[in-house]
Amino acid sequence: MDEERALYIVRAGEAGAIERVLRDYSDKHRATFKFESADEDKRKKLCEGIFKVLVKEVPTTCQVSCLEVLRILSRDKKILVPVTTKENMQILMRLAKLHESDDSLEKVSEFPVIVESLKCLCNIVFNSQMAQQLSLELNLAAKLCNLLRKCKDRKFINDIKCFDLRLLFVLSLLHTDIRSQLRYELQGLPLLTQILESAFSIKWTDEYESAIDHNGPPLSPQETDCAIEALKALFNVTVDSWKVHKESDSHQFRVMAAVLRHCLLIVGPTEDKTEELHSNAVNLLSNVPVSCLDVLICPLTHEETAQEAATLDELPSDKTTEKDTALKNSTMVYNGMNMEAIHVLLNFMEKRIDKGSSYREGLTPVLSLLTECSRAHRNIRKFLKDQVLPPLRDVTNRPEVGSTVRNKLVRLMTHVDLGVKQIAAEFLFVLCKERVDSLLKYTGYGNAAGLLAARGLLAGGRGDNWYSEDEDTDTEEYKNAKPNINLITGHLEEPMPNPIDEMTEEQKEYEAMKLVNMLDKLSRPCH
Repeated sequence: MDEERALYIVRAGEAGAIERVLRDYSDKHRATFKFESADEDKRKKLCEGIFKVLVKEVPTTCQVSCLEVLRILSRDKKILVPVTTKENMQILMRLAKLHESDDSLEKVSEFPVIVESLKCLCNIVFNSQMAQQLSLELNLAAKLCNLLRKCKDRKFINDIKCFDLRLLFVLSLLHTDIRSQLRYELQGLPLLTQILESAFSIKWTDEYESAIDHNGPPLSPQETDCAIEALKALFNVTVDSWKVHKESDSHQFRVMAAVLRHCLLIVGPTEDKTEELHSNAVNLLSNVPVSCLDVLICPLTHEETAQEAATLDELPSDKTTEKDTALKNSTMVYNGMNMEAIHVLLNFMEKRIDKGSSYREGLTPVLSLLTECSRAHRNIRKFLKDQVLPPLRDVTNRPEVGSTVRNKLVRLMTHVDLGVKQIAAEFLFVLCKERVDSLLKYTGYGNAAGLLAARGLLAGGRGDNWYSEDEDTDTEEYKNAKPNINLITGHLEEPMPNPIDEMTEEQKEYEAMKLVNMLDKLSRPCH
């Protein structure tokens, strides 16, 4: 009934009546995602009628109402085949300001039309294979990049940027050819990186360092959504970028990694949005060539150094240990390097472990990233070793028992998901510089057996990668307990009582004769 009434007005009514009936339809079906099959033909005709209205000279408010209803109807894949034509795609592209390269974005009144047109295109392209093919023919990706360039530094049009980026993500997700076009022909890597810079309001203090205001306000919801869409689009553009062949590529990836470091050190409007932002940053960092991840850490700034000095000056000069502790706790520092971003990644990983589900999608990307960073960058590995595998003092509990990061990772080494347990074991193995004896000290042979068998190291030794020869320093507690530690379980066990001590002489003689008889049977030849 709703479709019949709306269709009648759209076909015969004037702009005001069309706007009213479509606004009513939109309000009623705003949350509708499943449609009745019986009304399928009516919805198709309503879509066709809306496109006929959109080519006329009607008020902006009427255009917005038409596009809102079209967006709702485009959720239904079944009705898109007859309405997804080149002409209709061009109508939406024109309304989204994607038709002219020199068209400016000055009329604020047109922004709702642009946003709704982009939303319609997102739904239609995602749900229609015909629209996906037409997108290639109409060079939609290039036009979207051109629109981004018009508004990349204009904060008041975040919604336009957000849905432009979402459509780019959908296109690059569905078409590998568009990924290549975005990367090389359209210079998508620097363009999308600049969009991120704009969303984060980055101020550079050095080539690959940005100023971080820890007391500043969180990102707005609009800035956060825009950044998330840019991160997702960049992931598709860089998905095959493990190897860097040109210096210009290396520089661009370092710039992007520096922007992602900034991303890790800021927060969104809510805890959930911050986690979503950081999750997408982790996924994108996984595409960055590992040699370019050195920018995740940086030397302390003058302000940070002064802060550390002030912290130390407040303590008595003879309290060396207290000074070291204060230095470590006030800022995440290692060898004079700021490790805040790595610490955020470590905390992110632990939160994903604590969730207890969706490990393959949620946990393995950050674990894999930390593993590769540790393997390639000595300072990162040593900092993570200090955080995850500090000098061993507790030798009375099994390695998998407890609430420390080490305990949680060791528990994952026997997880039912093969991929999860492999990457958890690999991370700990790399932190141990791929030395079997060091790994066994922290995990026990039973937990590490799977990794060692897969690497052919059950008999001991070390992996194929080279690491510096600095040695671990064992604690006094570990040195004293080491002779009595069970290598299989990895912890100190109470000595088992000797059963012979409680036997009488007759019982001892009886057990001895049983043993003699058993040995005699074993020594006889088989017949």
